[in-house]
Amino acid sequence: MKEKKEGIHIDPWGTTTIEDYERLIVDFGIEPFDDEIIKKLRANKYMRRGLIFGHRGFDVVLDAILNEKPFAVMSGIKNSGPFHLGSLMTASEIVYWQQEYGVFASYCIADYETYADNRIPYDESLEIAIDNAADILALGLDHKNSHIYRQSAEERVMELALLAGANVTTATMRAVYGEITNFGLYLSALIQVADILLPEIDDFGGPKPVIVPVGADQDPHIRLTRDIAKKLRTKSGKAFVTPCGTFHKLMKGLDGSDKMSKRNPMSYFDLNEDFESIEYKLDNAFTGGRPTAEEQKKLGGIPEICPIYELCMFHFVEDDKKMIEVYNDCKAGTLLCGEHKQEVIEMVLNWLKEHRRKKEQKIDFAREILLG
Repeated sequence: MKEKKEGIHIDPWGTTTIEDYERLIVDFGIEPFDDEIIKKLRANKYMRRGLIFGHRGFDVVLDAILNEKPFAVMSGIKNSGPFHLGSLMTASEIVYWQQEYGVFASYCIADYETYADNRIPYDESLEIAIDNAADILALGLDHKNSHIYRQSAEERVMELALLAGANVTTATMRAVYGEITNFGLYLSALIQVADILLPEIDDFGGPKPVIVPVGADQDPHIRLTRDIAKKLRTKSGKAFVTPCGTFHKLMKGLDGSDKMSKRNPMSYFDLNEDFESIEYKLDNAFTGGRPTAEEQKKLGGIPEICPIYELCMFHFVEDDKKMIEVYNDCKAGTLLCGEHKQEVIEMVLNWLKEHRRKKEQKIDFAREILLG
């Protein structure tokens, strides 16, 4: 299941740890999302801060932007539980592309994958799907220019998945994903190919560039889709435009582990969690601080390894100047970890209160969208 190159593990259904993103770019042939690209965009904080670090085939989207041609954005969520910080980032990226460039957005609730990987029945995952859809609507997704759907309720996805399966070999599937004992994951990968291609079908205006913002651990799905897309045509006989992917970095666990994981509740929190629980996890989170305040003032902290600093970088501080100030104060030892934690706890809880207020207003509408 895991693709390995020189110690780098990429597993879209398991644990992926990446310590060296420059090495990942070289070893897996990912193209850097560099300053030459960023200066041509109305860049968001993820781009400006290097959190979106790579891409595959972004040139077709960049050409569409520069020449004011149509393109679309697509991504989704495996509805195995509430939004967490990883799904928040992907959703925020979709909203960014739609709001900044006015493009059509397709958001998939991957309930087939949820069953294949987590064995959650459809009736149970439906309630989670509604909750997930309400989250992205609360983040600002415009439903009038979007298609939000469950895989199990979208017949056009099943048709595309069959076409995808007829144009790929078992050898290719093994090369991309390795040997998988759960064959349902192979099938769910083909359905994800269909999800990515869906915005290009005739019903949604025909072939166009599609950008898929994902975490680095989802690269196998992007590569498989790009390979298959070159072999397919729409019902009207038009060739698909090969989709592109952009890749964001994976967040460290709050406990200092390499990656947030549901297997370790102290490493992450979800957006539905009790405020008391979130506050406790943040208050007890690992930091880049020194053992004592005196050492911190003398030697300075290490923000590069600090999950609290990373929370601000990824999600909760929009102002780049503020992030530079926090970084410099930490390195200089004038910002102590306890002080910064309390500031971030207040920031996170205030953001969540506002998000939940907006989400509550979207729940009924999310149910209506998914149930038709």
